[in-house]
Amino acid sequence: MDYARLAARIKAWGRELGFQAVGIADTELSAAEGRLAEWLGMGWHGEMDYMARHGRHRARPDAIVPGTLRVISCRMDYAQAGGDAQAAASEWRALADGGRAYVARYARGRDYHMVLRRRLQKLCDRIGAEAGAFGYRVFSDSAPVMEVELARKAGIGWRGKHTLLLSREAGSWFFLGEVYTSLPLPADAPASEHCGSCTKCIDVCPTRAIRGPYRLDARRCISYLTIELKGAIPEPLRPLVGNRVYGCDDCQLACPWNSFAQPSAEPDFAVRNGLDAAGLVELFAWSAQQFDARMAGSAIRRIGYERWLRNLAVGLGNAPTSDDVVAALRARVDDASALVREHVRWALERHAGALT
Repeated sequence: MDYARLAARIKAWGRELGFQAVGIADTELSAAEGRLAEWLGMGWHGEMDYMARHGRHRARPDAIVPGTLRVISCRMDYAQAGGDAQAAASEWRALADGGRAYVARYARGRDYHMVLRRRLQKLCDRIGAEAGAFGYRVFSDSAPVMEVELARKAGIGWRGKHTLLLSREAGSWFFLGEVYTSLPLPADAPASEHCGSCTKCIDVCPTRAIRGPYRLDARRCISYLTIELKGAIPEPLRPLVGNRVYGCDDCQLACPWNSFAQPSAEPDFAVRNGLDAAGLVELFAWSAQQFDARMAGSAIRRIGYERWLRNLAVGLGNAPTSDDVVAALRARVDDASALVREHVRWALERHAGALT
């Protein structure tokens, strides 16, 4: 088998299947394993116990899939409006509009897990047709995989100071997926770094979760607070969450490299349910049945209705006081969920001074 030729064909097939970049990495992650152990030791992973539970496996691909020799890393862009100044300005306006519900750009369309997994499987089918039966397993943020480090080693991009992967031609508005394989493909050279002295991502973080270059305290990160955290959002952080009800894009919006991002042509990532312009009051009025129906096929559905209402209650607590906002909150003051009730009471207290 001419593995160099096969690697070139894999990259071409990946582009045909809708990936914007494909690279190949070896499985040596010992340096990254040390950094992960330090991060876990500081407790910055918060309630994400799976990070600690599978820490060793994350840095040792052959412990997850025995026989793994290489990892095929694939990038798929998702931004619908690209990254130019006009698109960024629109996002900042949405964040400044206290009545709007801000949903991170990646979650406005169809659940990326399903989209990438299907494409990765199709890529493996193509490889199998060419090379015969081979060992593999596909991943899309679905197992203890160090996807950023593997993508860096595969030449897809470099790790930015906010810890996300960056690409010179796409910024960071993209998803990553991986194929662990037993094929001894030639590995690509790692990408070089291009952040220089820039600290815009660190400076803009609303909760100061980025404690320094490459140092993220997830416990303060709004994406963690609105998605991963199962209980109450800490009160001191609630005012800083603003109107961000699912995830946070601030560090990416501030990044100069995202000015080079191009709009995605992938229809599955097109905005659904008006989530790029929805109001807090409107979304807070959804019933559980409406949430399940409208979020079917969305990454947002995985947090469940209760946490969705919790996040919206915080957003409403930070919204400008109005009769509509207060009425929406009062309508749920006796909600069946203690978690929702606690955040609704907090939100109403925020408006109490303006009502007297």
